[in-house]
Amino acid sequence: MTGLAVSQGLLDQPGTVAFLVVFGMGVMLFFVFRSMSRHLRKVNDAARAAELTGGSAGQDDAEDAPGSSSQTAASQNGAAGPG
Repeated sequence: MTGLAVSQGLLDQPGTVAFLVVFGMGVMLFFVFRSMSRHLRKVNDAARAAELTGGSAGQDDAEDAPGSSSQTAASQNGAAGPG
């Protein structure tokens, strides 16, 4: 009768290695979601502060962007725009 070589080590079993991989991924996801939550909280606080001060940075940038309504209206009236 031939005997099969059976490994008795803890890490030699596929279930143990799979558990450690899944557990490690869960730990990494915990830290990723915690970091994302902090960043979203900062963005939310900044948006609320901008709303209370009367505008947001995104709206200010849109007004100065090329092709905005003020430049389009000036070009329709024959006035030369910047640049």
